[in-house]
Amino acid sequence: MPNAVLSSQGAATALRFGRLAATGVVAALILTAGVWASWGTAQYVMLTKGRESGTVTVERCDDGWCRGAFTGDGGAVARRGEVAVEDSVAVEKGRTYDVVVKPGGAEAVRSGPAGVLYAWVPLGGALLLASVVVAGGLRRTRLAWVLAGAGTALLTAAYVAV
Repeated sequence: MPNAVLSSQGAATALRFGRLAATGVVAALILTAGVWASWGTAQYVMLTKGRESGTVTVERCDDGWCRGAFTGDGGAVARRGEVAVEDSVAVEKGRTYDVVVKPGGAEAVRSGPAGVLYAWVPLGGALLLASVVVAGGLRRTRLAWVLAGAGTALLTAAYVAV
């Protein structure tokens, strides 16, 4: 009989460890995906040295893109004819935005504090989703609240800034 008790305790420990490991991997994967999705835009907004920056006045929006006249900053940057900014809730026709042009094309992303916060919105969503996984699977409620608070703060700051 003692062997059966030890065997069931060992199995329970192994299952608990397996659950914690699997849930930890899922939470890490969610956060990694959030950083990966955000970094695609954030790299242009945050690392602006040597990149073409200026302002765009949005003239028309169609097919998911808003286009307008680009005026570069400084004397070394020539005036471009037109750049395109992704059409989203953060862009309105007739308004002027600070932008950074992606290398090798006419696609631009918003810059400044609003652009930085907007670029990291996917990470904010990932933080909220990971908080649910951490709370439910890892049973780490304090860490889950920290993740949820960080995600909520990031999304709220982006909403206010944009």
